[in-house]
Amino acid sequence: MRADDDESLLSEAEGSYGYIPSKPIAIIFLALFGLSTLLHTGQAIYHRVWWLLPTAVLCGIGELTGWGARLWSALDTNASMPFTIQISTTIIAPTPLLAASFIIFSRVVNEVGAHYSLIPGRYIGWIFVPCDLIALVVQGVGGGIASSADGDRETADRGATIMLGGIGFQFAVIVFFSILLTDFLIRVVRDAPWRAPQMQALSGSPSSSFTMTHKEGRARARLTRRTRTVLAALAFSTTVLFIRSVYRTIELTDGWNGRIIHTELYFNVLDGGMVVLAIYTWNFVHPGMFLRAGGEDDEESNGNASDLEKRRARAAELREQEQSLL
Repeated sequence: MRADDDESLLSEAEGSYGYIPSKPIAIIFLALFGLSTLLHTGQAIYHRVWWLLPTAVLCGIGELTGWGARLWSALDTNASMPFTIQISTTIIAPTPLLAASFIIFSRVVNEVGAHYSLIPGRYIGWIFVPCDLIALVVQGVGGGIASSADGDRETADRGATIMLGGIGFQFAVIVFFSILLTDFLIRVVRDAPWRAPQMQALSGSPSSSFTMTHKEGRARARLTRRTRTVLAALAFSTTVLFIRSVYRTIELTDGWNGRIIHTELYFNVLDGGMVVLAIYTWNFVHPGMFLRAGGEDDEESNGNASDLEKRRARAAELREQEQSLL
């Protein structure tokens, strides 16, 4: 009886979150996500990288909505609506940002060499982005059901189970993507391609990252500083989103009344903090700057005229040798 009386004295926020969200923390995250979203919008328009609008920018908008709702809960502890808003938006928001990672990786694979990737670059986006959309829809449906529970524990649990399914599917996608990325990096460093390069890769495109190996008479990938930076950023952003996905999976598995979901520090660090690191990664290593055509480093570039002519001449020589053997 005493426990029931104590529970009835809790505010709406304390009953839902297990704590009252910190007002200063919510303001800090709102400022961080607001700045990143503005930067991404400006950078996408300036560099004409339009696919960042429905990915990185959309992620920022979702996080702003979620953290705005948490600030609302901090200011009005008896309001029930902000909890339902933030539980859905903070779970769904990072999903579009993950899609940006898939697109960036496909661009890197095409630039460095599709023969080093188990899946050719032109198929990566077609495979992973739809998977990301499926995860987004499942999480959205689960979040909608949980939000409409209105105190009905059974409905809330059903929504949480569906969200858990979406997060679990997304987790599996991240794991497979991480394996693909790691395998690609190892094969590039060791020059151990999955298959022979296409002849078009030897033609000497200004944006190509190939160099000719005279002993082997074939194209070998050479990572420029820009490409190495993008790959490092890709590995970092994927890692932090992986950590966040692990946290969310454990959180929902633990249940609405579990210790994990009722501990604010876990949420601030393992969800908000991880997404901040991921979204700012692409502000600093922006695809519009680091993946632009012909955008190699000046000191390492293959794009100057003399090197380009040498590569073309070498490619022509190899073609002549192949024809003479036939």
